[in-house]
Amino acid sequence: MKGLKLDPHKIAEELTEFNANLFKSFQTIQQIRDIDVGANPKECIYQEDKLTLFRYSSPIKKKVKTPLLIVYALVNRYYMVDLQHDRSLINGLLSAGIDVYLIDWGYPDPADRYLDLDDYVNGYIDNCVDEVLKDSKQPKLNILGICQGGTLSLCYTALHGEKVKNLITMVTPVDFHTEDNLLSHLAREVDTDLAVDTYGNIPGVVLNDAYNSLMPMRLGIQKNLGMPANLESHDKALNFLRMEKWIYDSPDQAGEAFRQFIKQFFQQNLLIKGEAKIGDDIVDLAKISQPILNMYATHDHLVPPSASVALKDYVSTEDYNEFAFKAGHIGIFVSGRAQKDVPEAIYDWLLSRDK
Repeated sequence: MKGLKLDPHKIAEELTEFNANLFKSFQTIQQIRDIDVGANPKECIYQEDKLTLFRYSSPIKKKVKTPLLIVYALVNRYYMVDLQHDRSLINGLLSAGIDVYLIDWGYPDPADRYLDLDDYVNGYIDNCVDEVLKDSKQPKLNILGICQGGTLSLCYTALHGEKVKNLITMVTPVDFHTEDNLLSHLAREVDTDLAVDTYGNIPGVVLNDAYNSLMPMRLGIQKNLGMPANLESHDKALNFLRMEKWIYDSPDQAGEAFRQFIKQFFQQNLLIKGEAKIGDDIVDLAKISQPILNMYATHDHLVPPSASVALKDYVSTEDYNEFAFKAGHIGIFVSGRAQKDVPEAIYDWLLSRDK
């Protein structure tokens, strides 16, 4: 067995270059005092407990009369969709003439320990929907549900479909037991009762460790080795640090809602069985007859395409469409190509159904 052929001179050159970049990145970091996120102006139109409902200010005249409510996941902060001006789904939607509202879930604290899925779906989301309809003076709205927020939006639409005109799901898990769903395999091994009974609210840092464990080389070693290059200039450093801020700005999860979501969706896969229960209601996806645009990322390691495209087999709508984007779970929001292709696809689809 032959050993590795290593060139000591080449190794020395690479180490020298790495150290130089490391020193340069340190100098760059020293000049940055704040990591700003959120590029577009917005105003609060409703608050309830930790939740805030925002309406974004549009720079152009509205072209789609039906308002769009974005329902983000509970496990991360919403500003991924408005990270900075040149990486902002919100900016693209506003520039297309869409009236955009968004739910900021805030940060649950020990007082929220017993909030459950009924509180989130039949309480918070329904209240926000009513506020959007009142503010926009429209009889129905469009919903864009993102990741876990897409799953909650499916539940909401199945239960309150009379208020929803069109539904867009984005990197949304539906079938939680597809073979390539690594996160599901991990979640199915969790003793949820023990976790919730021990922690109360589930710490965000615990969830982040779980996500990072799915791709340890890429999210650990490779990212850290590439960090000096990502911090070599002020603009590149801000691009990198805004993303890092989002990744590690993970709210704790309300204990009972977490317990119900893990058990019913990840462990028992009740959504596609028509047996998921929200409060006293059973969620039947077949009750969703609204037009659906199901957007997914082809290289998504958290929500693989197989978990998303299963949706078409369980809803009753005759107007079901898919949009596949060549990227990962985050790339569909922040990649350069996404800034044009994703909001344009949403705008075209909504406009053609805005009658």
